[in-house]
Amino acid sequence: MAAAAPADNRPSHIPVLIDEILSACAPIEGVWVDGTFGAGGYARALLGAGADRVIGIDRDPMVFEIAEDWAGDWGDRLRLVEGTFSELDTYAEGPVDGVVLDLGVSSMQLDQAERGFSFMADGPLDMRMSQAGASAADLVADADETVLADILFHYGEERASRRIARAIVRARGEAPIATTRALVEIVERVLPRPKPGQSHPATRTFQALRIAVNDEFGELVQGLEAAERVLKPGGWLAVVSFHSLEDRVVKRFFQARSGKAGGGSRYAPERIAEAPRFAARNKGVTAGPEELARNPRARSATLRVGRRTDAPAGPVDRKALGLPKLSIGAVS
Repeated sequence: MAAAAPADNRPSHIPVLIDEILSACAPIEGVWVDGTFGAGGYARALLGAGADRVIGIDRDPMVFEIAEDWAGDWGDRLRLVEGTFSELDTYAEGPVDGVVLDLGVSSMQLDQAERGFSFMADGPLDMRMSQAGASAADLVADADETVLADILFHYGEERASRRIARAIVRARGEAPIATTRALVEIVERVLPRPKPGQSHPATRTFQALRIAVNDEFGELVQGLEAAERVLKPGGWLAVVSFHSLEDRVVKRFFQARSGKAGGGSRYAPERIAEAPRFAARNKGVTAGPEELARNPRARSATLRVGRRTDAPAGPVDRKALGLPKLSIGAVS
């Protein structure tokens, strides 16, 4: 039985859809992996709900510096690992009872102007979650116009991708694009002013560049595969996504792994039926009015949950997952 939770009156990051996760996966027990540790909101909630241990993984070294003030309160019930959730099965010491993934950039990272994730504050054009490797500034400086346009279109669903890419190439010929403000101004010059209620013109551009810099789709697919490998029969996989591209991949993964991906057609051979690896819910869960009122970040969030069967893990047909067609991988 899990030990009592330590007292903690400090304000903390609000984990999106955490009540829905705790309810769907109840009772919370055994060993869980929080593959996107961030500010630790999910890990603390899982520990408080009854998990014996949580392995918190993050590729951002800064999150562990921030967690130093409170992580020790949980003793050996909380183990922190600097790494990527695509390798989460290698960090666990055996089969686990649950895995939770909160995809995309964290509110903590968005709030730090010096990280370069947000178009709302001026800072260096960085966007690296791991704080290593090539940055968004490197990408906009070196990628040719066609690659930039493809990134914006496929990763950001930006209809004006070619126009924006052309403007970026033109601007970088005059001066380096080194700050978020500089990139925002380029986008604002070529797109119309948004109408009330519409998102900022640079929203899709920033999303696309962030995804490319951090190879987020590659990480996502590998992370889902790793979760399948490490979960014990009856274990839970809960994934929170924040845009339609991510959610499409997660939804199709669960469909494929629960035997609901559909059969063949007159033009394609029928797929050989495989034993379901997950019993998954078909419908995504979104935040209710109370959570939206206290946590605006939940507005675009969708939760999907699956429960591991006893079928052995196996290869995933990545072509069936609805991945964006661009295949450049991470910037190196």
